[in-house]
Amino acid sequence: MRLDLHGIQARHHAARAGSALALADFSLQLAPGEQAAVIGPSGAGKTTLLQVAAAALKPLQGQVELGGQAPWSLSAAGLKALRGRLCLAPQTPPLPPRQRVVTAVLAGRLPVMTLGASLRSLFYPSDIPAAHQALEAFDLSSKLFDRVDRLSGGERQRVGLARLLLSPATLWLIDEPLSALDPARSTQAMTTLLREAAQRQATVLASLHQVELALTHFPRIIGLREGRTVFDLPAAEVTPALLARLYAQHENELHGAAPMQAEPLEAAVPQIITCR
Repeated sequence: MRLDLHGIQARHHAARAGSALALADFSLQLAPGEQAAVIGPSGAGKTTLLQVAAAALKPLQGQVELGGQAPWSLSAAGLKALRGRLCLAPQTPPLPPRQRVVTAVLAGRLPVMTLGASLRSLFYPSDIPAAHQALEAFDLSSKLFDRVDRLSGGERQRVGLARLLLSPATLWLIDEPLSALDPARSTQAMTTLLREAAQRQATVLASLHQVELALTHFPRIIGLREGRTVFDLPAAEVTPALLARLYAQHENELHGAAPMQAEPLEAAVPQIITCR
């Protein structure tokens, strides 16, 4: 799906009226199948950008087009159908604590399921092999029938990513998907995610705190600070000087302090078994 944002002004969804803009005159175009990472210090506007791109937050000013459609000019039914073609994966996946992992992963298919089928799947999961395969891609197949509240923070994040693999979405909007993972697990998850997206020709826009990981895995890097684009370049052209400017007075974030409660990469064990 093509993404076009022009002259966007927006506030964080929890901000008060009259507070500072999270995005100020921001523009971005992504071609179908393109993969780009957004980096920048905390408070740069990365989460607001993804919410605007997902048609989850209406901008105060500017134009949003998703696949050539202007979401805020559509009917309620049209907007719902458009949202079914994209997936916004937040940093903390909204997973019901008593839900089984298999059900949480299969929820990625809800946009293309009838109401009856979705209700049946709550009690009798509709495609257990598909859920197992998606979890296996992130080394989580052993958790297939576990309850969500038994998972670590890193496991929950990987369940959220596994759900993407079953989604019909052609635009993946991913907000800090690796914050609870250690470097080895982060690399594994990002490699899997981008490989699967390429196979599906899905467009990917991801916000990342891990600068080196972004530079290694994404061909295009967007530097965002105070709601404005500092640079939009191929990864090979992002220099240390540009990064120093982007993270001025936030150098600790540039140098990548380890995420809290990072989940270690366990030894492989043989296994038997929003979106919007």
